[in-house]
Amino acid sequence: MFVSCGTGALAALLLLCCCTAHAAAADLVDKLRDDSELSQFYSLLEQNPVANSTLSLRSCTIFVPTNEAFQRHKGPTHVLYHITTAAFSKDQLEKTVSSDMNGNPPLYITKSRNGDIYVNNARIIPSLSVELTDREGKRQVMHIIDEVLDPLTALPTAKTEINNLDALQFIQKADQLNVGDNKLRTYRSQVTLMKKESLYQAPGAHTFLLPVDEGFKLSTRSSLVDGKVIDGHVIPNTVIFTAASQHDEPKTSAAFEDQLKVTVSFFKQKDGKMYVKSNTIIGDAKHPQGVVLAEIVKANIPVKNGVIHLIHRPLMIIDTTVTQFLQDNGENGALRKFYEVIMDAGGAVLEGINNLSEVTILAPSNEAWNVSSIDNIIRDRKKMTDILNMHIIKDRLNVEKIRQKNANMIAQVPTVNNRTFLYFNINGDDSDAVITVEGGGVNATVLQADVAQTNGYVHIIDRVLGVPHTTVLGKLETDPMMSDTYKMGEFSHFNDQLNNTQRRYTFFVPRDKGWQKTELDYPSAHKKLFMRDFAYHSKYILERHLVLADHVFTMKDLAQMSLTTDNVVLPTLRDSLKIKVEEEAGHLHDEYASHEWTGYVIVWNYKKINVYRPDVECTNGIIHVIDYPLLEEKDIVVSGGSYLPESSICIMLANLIMITIAKFLN
Repeated sequence: MFVSCGTGALAALLLLCCCTAHAAAADLVDKLRDDSELSQFYSLLEQNPVANSTLSLRSCTIFVPTNEAFQRHKGPTHVLYHITTAAFSKDQLEKTVSSDMNGNPPLYITKSRNGDIYVNNARIIPSLSVELTDREGKRQVMHIIDEVLDPLTALPTAKTEINNLDALQFIQKADQLNVGDNKLRTYRSQVTLMKKESLYQAPGAHTFLLPVDEGFKLSTRSSLVDGKVIDGHVIPNTVIFTAASQHDEPKTSAAFEDQLKVTVSFFKQKDGKMYVKSNTIIGDAKHPQGVVLAEIVKANIPVKNGVIHLIHRPLMIIDTTVTQFLQDNGENGALRKFYEVIMDAGGAVLEGINNLSEVTILAPSNEAWNVSSIDNIIRDRKKMTDILNMHIIKDRLNVEKIRQKNANMIAQVPTVNNRTFLYFNINGDDSDAVITVEGGGVNATVLQADVAQTNGYVHIIDRVLGVPHTTVLGKLETDPMMSDTYKMGEFSHFNDQLNNTQRRYTFFVPRDKGWQKTELDYPSAHKKLFMRDFAYHSKYILERHLVLADHVFTMKDLAQMSLTTDNVVLPTLRDSLKIKVEEEAGHLHDEYASHEWTGYVIVWNYKKINVYRPDVECTNGIIHVIDYPLLEEKDIVVSGGSYLPESSICIMLANLIMITIAKFLN
C-alpha cells in the first residue's frame, strides 16, 4: 500500500533516519567524551574531520590510548592510525588489520600466552572494550590501549610522499624517515652487494633487525656482513614487538639450515633497555658459535611486511676481545656499572684481562650492584680488586664445557683470585637450563650465557660474587652442595638458630658427597641420621660442626693458629672442637686446563678431611664445605638395629637413674 506524506512529514522522517544512523556513533563518542582518562585522544579526535566522518557513517574499530600513555609519548599523534574501517571485537582481531591512515598501513595483532592482546606495541586493557550496534546493524568497537600507536612517517624535509613502505623501501629511504639520528648506509650497501633485496621485499609479516652505522666503527666489520649474516637478522613469518615479545624465547632466523643454525631472541634489562641476541648454535669457518648481543636503539617501527628494530651493532659477528666488549658496553650499556668499578679499582684488573690469551668473565649486570652491602666494600680498592678477580677465569668456558665438567659433580673452576674457586651447577635441559655459579658465599644465576669474543666468553650474572647477601641458613637452604646438611638440620630444628644476625658462626658443612661416603662406612647410622625419629642424634652431630664465637675463623686464620699449637680449640654450642689445619699444595687438572693451587686439610682425631670450599662468606658467619663429616665409629653404638652417641647414652642413663630415685622417694 502506498502512503503519501506531506513535506513536513518527509522532513521529519529524514531527520529520524539521520538520528538513527548517528545513534551508535553518538553513543561511542559520548562514552569517549565522558571518560576523563581518555580526554587527550578525544580532543585530537574532535579536530580530525575524517575520523569524525568515519565515526558518523561507518562501522569501525577505534584504539584509544589513555592519558597516561600520552604522558610517555613523544612526537605527534596520528589519529587515523588508531582507526580501522571494520568492527572487530577482541576475539575477532586477526593477525593484521588495516588502519584508516593514508595508504592504509597495517596494524599488527599479537595474542600472548597469558591472554593479553597487543596492537603493535600497545596492550589492550582488559574489560574496558565497548561494542555498540545501531538499528541498521552497523557495529562500532572501542578498545582502550596503554600506548600511543606510532606509525612510520617521513621527515618534514622528505622530497617524495612516503606511504606504507616495505622493509626494503625502508632501508633504501631511511635517510628521509623519522628514525632519529640513526643511519643505515653501511648495512644498506652490504644488502645490495650481497643481492639480498628480495629478503626485505618478501610479502607477509616478518621481523627485521637492522644494525645502524654506529655499529660499524671497526673498519673491518662491514666486510664480515655476508649473505648468511644478513639472513641471521631476519625472523621470517613472525612479527615481534618488544612489549609483546616472549623474553629469551629463541626464534628461528632465516639463517637456519643444515650447516648453519642461528636463533634470535629478545630480552629486557631491569633498567628498561631492550636487547636482542643471536645464538649461532651450529657454526662454520666464517660464522663461529656463540652469542652476540645488540642493544635496540629504536624499536617497533611498523612496515608493510612486518616490524623493524634498529640495533647498535650487527649480530653473528664475533670480532672483539673480551676487553673491547667490556669497553663497548661500559659507557652506557649492559655492563656499565661493572666497567666503572673496574676502572675505579685502578684499571689493573682490565690490564690483567687484556694480557690473558684465553679468558672467561662472569660480569654482574647493572642491577647486581644495587645492593647496600657493596657500598662499604667498593671504596676499599684492595678488597674490590680481589672481588673483581673472583669473576675472571683463565680459560674459555662456555655452557657446553660447564655441562661436561658438571656431568658427575658440581663443576669447580679456579679464578684469577688466588685460592678462590667458582662452582657451577646446571639444572634443566638445553632449552630451559638454569645455570648458577657460586663464589665467595654468593650464589648467582647466569642471565645471559656464552656472549662470545675472539679470546673467550662473557656470562652476565645477576649478583656480585664475593659480597654476601644471605645468612648461614639462607646459604645452606639454597646451595645444591649442602642440601643433605640442610635437610638434617631442618627436621632436627638445628637450623632454627642459623638466621640470627646477632651471632657469628663458623660452620663446617659436610657436602652431600661426604654424607654419601658415610653411607658406605656406617650404613645403619647414615640411614638413621636422616630419620625424624632420631632427630636428637642428628642435632648432636651437627652441633659438633658449628663454632660460635665473637668473630669468624677463616681457613687462613686457622692455618696460622695451627702453626703455634698442636690443636686449635674452638667453642661449639655443646662443648669444644679440637682441630688442626694444614695447607697442602695441589694440582687441578682436566681436559681444558691445568692449575696449581693451595688447599686446606682439617686434622681431627687423627683423621684428615679435605676442605672442598673454604671461606663461603655469609652475613652472619662463614661456611667451610668439607669432604667428610666430623664423625667416627665410636660416636655410634649399634644395638638391636639402633645407635646412639656415647654422650647421649650417658644422658639417658642419668635421666633413668633420676626417675628411679624419684619413684623410690615417693
